[in-house]
Amino acid sequence: MAAVIKVLLVDDHAVVREGYRRLLERTANITVVGDAANATQACQSALALVPDVIVMDIALPGVSGIEALRRILAHQPKLRALMFSMHDDAVFAARALQAGARGYVSKASAPDVLVDAIYAVARGESYLSPDVANIIEQHASTLAQSAVRALTPREFEILGLLVQGDTVKCIADKLALSEKTVANLQSAIREKLGAKNGVQLTHIAARLGLSP
Repeated sequence: MAAVIKVLLVDDHAVVREGYRRLLERTANITVVGDAANATQACQSALALVPDVIVMDIALPGVSGIEALRRILAHQPKLRALMFSMHDDAVFAARALQAGARGYVSKASAPDVLVDAIYAVARGESYLSPDVANIIEQHASTLAQSAVRALTPREFEILGLLVQGDTVKCIADKLALSEKTVANLQSAIREKLGAKNGVQLTHIAARLGLSP
C-alpha cells in the first residue's frame, strides 16, 4: 500500500480551502493535515505539522506565497511545494519555480489536475498544469524568436548548419572560416538563444521550425 501523502493547504479564502480539503480527502492516499490563511500561519503550520506537500496560493495577504515558500524551505528544504494561483502567466510560474516550488497549477484547472500534481510533486517530480505549460512554451518560443532576430546573418547561417548536425570543423570547411572563428560564433549563438549546450540549441531550433 502506498504511503499517505500529508498535505498542508494555504489560501486566504476559507471557502477555497474547504473545497480543496473535501476534494483531497476523497482521494486515495492523500490526507489534509492542516490549513493556513496567510504566510505567518503557513510557516508555523509547516514546522508544526511537517507535511509532505504544501499547496499554497501565490496571492496571500501581506507576505506573498512566493516569499512564504522561501522562508519555509529555508527551514525545511526537503518539503515539496506546489503553488496554485489565478494567474496562468509564465512570469508567475517562473518566479514560483525559482523560489523552490516543484509544481505550478492554475486555479482554472480541473480538480483532477490538482490531484495529479500533488501525486507528482510527492514523488519528487516537477508538474505544470497543461494551461500553464502551454503558456510557458509559447513564452519561450516568443523569447527565442526575438533572440533569433538578434543573430547576425552569419550566425543564423551557422545555426542552420549546427542543427543539421555539422561539426565545427565541417562548418569551417564549408564557409572557408577558421575553426576558432566558428567556435566563437557558436558560443555567441548559444548565449543569444540561452542554450547551454548543443542539445538545448537543437530543441530551441525545433520549436522555431529551424530543424531539418
